[in-house]
Amino acid sequence: MVSVLLKYRQFLKFTADVLLWSVMPFLAYWLRIENNVFDYQSDIVLIVFFTIPVKILFVYFLNQTKRSWQFSSTKEIFILSSSITLYSTIYLIVAMIGIEGLFIPLSVPLIEGLLSVLVLGALRITVRVIFNEDFFKKKGEVKQKRILIAGAGNAGAMIAREMIRNPRSGYLPVAFLDDAIINWGQNIMGIPVVGRTSQMSEIARKYSVDELIIAIPSVAGDVIKRLVELARSSNLQYRIIPGLYDLIKGKVEIDQIRKVDVEDLLRRAPVSLNTNKIKIYLKDRVVMVTGAGGSIGSEIVRQVAKFSPKLIILLGRGENSVYNIQRNMRKDFPEIEVKVKICDVRDYNTLAQIFETTQPDVIFHAAAHKHVPLMEENPSQAIFNNVGGTRNLVNLSLDFKVKHFVNISTDKAVNPTSVMGASKRISEYVVQQGAKLSKEGQKFVSVRFGNVLGSRGSVIPIFKEQIRMGGPVTVTHPEMVRYFMTIPEASQLVLQAGALDRNGAVFVLDMGEPMKIVDMARELIKLSGLEPDKDIKIQFSGIRDGEKLFEELLTAEEGTSMTQFEKIMVANNSGLPENLHEKLDNLFIVAKSGNGRMIREKIKELVPSYHKNDEEINITNKKFKETIL
Repeated sequence: MVSVLLKYRQFLKFTADVLLWSVMPFLAYWLRIENNVFDYQSDIVLIVFFTIPVKILFVYFLNQTKRSWQFSSTKEIFILSSSITLYSTIYLIVAMIGIEGLFIPLSVPLIEGLLSVLVLGALRITVRVIFNEDFFKKKGEVKQKRILIAGAGNAGAMIAREMIRNPRSGYLPVAFLDDAIINWGQNIMGIPVVGRTSQMSEIARKYSVDELIIAIPSVAGDVIKRLVELARSSNLQYRIIPGLYDLIKGKVEIDQIRKVDVEDLLRRAPVSLNTNKIKIYLKDRVVMVTGAGGSIGSEIVRQVAKFSPKLIILLGRGENSVYNIQRNMRKDFPEIEVKVKICDVRDYNTLAQIFETTQPDVIFHAAAHKHVPLMEENPSQAIFNNVGGTRNLVNLSLDFKVKHFVNISTDKAVNPTSVMGASKRISEYVVQQGAKLSKEGQKFVSVRFGNVLGSRGSVIPIFKEQIRMGGPVTVTHPEMVRYFMTIPEASQLVLQAGALDRNGAVFVLDMGEPMKIVDMARELIKLSGLEPDKDIKIQFSGIRDGEKLFEELLTAEEGTSMTQFEKIMVANNSGLPENLHEKLDNLFIVAKSGNGRMIREKIKELVPSYHKNDEEINITNKKFKETIL
């Protein structure tokens, strides 16, 4: 029965609207002249006869039947009211002019209009209530979890509304917690705001709560950590909606609710971006993202899409990863044109063809080899890809008059102890050289930041896999410290840095406070519902080749200058190496030989602060082993 109704729902809605609207003249006359209504039966019948075609046209051309009644909102009621008001205005003008032989009191069009809005509006609300209450489905099929929502702001209200609209999702919101006193005692869609978050345990018992949903996307990680600890002590399951950086198009939906992750505990309060400046250089432009299938590249693609570019070119050599971001873009941003170009940044000829056919205005260069130990074993590949690929792109950008070139760099480029870090430092030089050769209106910059949480090859996915396998979780050293930033935050700040008028600059992102890797491992074990060193052991494996205990964001001679954005600084330019072009050519010649020692010698000529730290690593690992023994 329901399927038949759904199949013919547009026809049924059309018929219901026309029939009910056509009955309104009888009610309007009855309310106007009461018992004498039967004296004017012929007038009323004629009015109905003449107005039905007009009403049919109004219902048809104003697309009233194409609007979903199941999700009717104030917007739909407003559109309905506007249509009826327009009709009633025309009807009133006709009544004022008068039609010979017809009795039309001037109040009748007004009464009919008001009745029509009330009755047709009530019809839509009734349908919405019936469908949202699941009247057509068997009761008891879905056991609903009783949900306590932390955060009575916009995000909390949106997620509560989604739960109420979709009862078969298995969520039943019963109360809100909020630390803002002004919200206490309020009701949001019938759900009370019952107190502050510190009262969680008491409120959870009172309302028989099963799960806590943290719905405060703008809050910092220390607050989330406190809420998680409160939920644990209250024996509640807990989950979270994404932070502001993660939300696609700013919408909160039920399928976005997920487990709390370590990224959430490190979340920082979002910075206020100058979206107008970003829009100026991205809107209606052709934007190319290299390494588009990677963790950073794919997120840059998603963030760029929010600024309505003319075209996004997804350039990468891994077809599966690029295909995945293309598919996600079709789902999340169907209005944005996207082209996929499978190409290695080392392949100059193919790159030149792509530049020729697409004519990019903006390039975000995120393609790179980034795994430190692997590049120590394969130094020539770090040079070919990280340095050679960057040089190819910079040269083509100069030739094809690209307006903005943004190179993604790393804190490992500072006083590098690894080939990977040194190769990224050299790539910064290549971009700075491009800035010197650029024409008016062109900008070439690099953006340097630390580790990105959850990126491919980073510690978080490895730790998660080790926890799933039952442990142990391996950490290189108990004093190993790193700066961390979430992927969306880093990507948004990269876009903002690209808008700054500093040709040749190396921008440094504010990474916050560094965190011990072992502390992160412990938090991740706890978030998995387990106890560190009891359920899951932590083992220390020793510092790996090319790694440091602590990464710097600046060289000693650089220092920084502030920009207008609190989380973006610019490194003071320390100048380019002499004879850069000649030294780069020599580096590539040696790299072709595959001789690691000679490659490192040539790197040292370009980056004097580069030093291989084998002896330091051995001493540090030896001291640690002696300590635990």
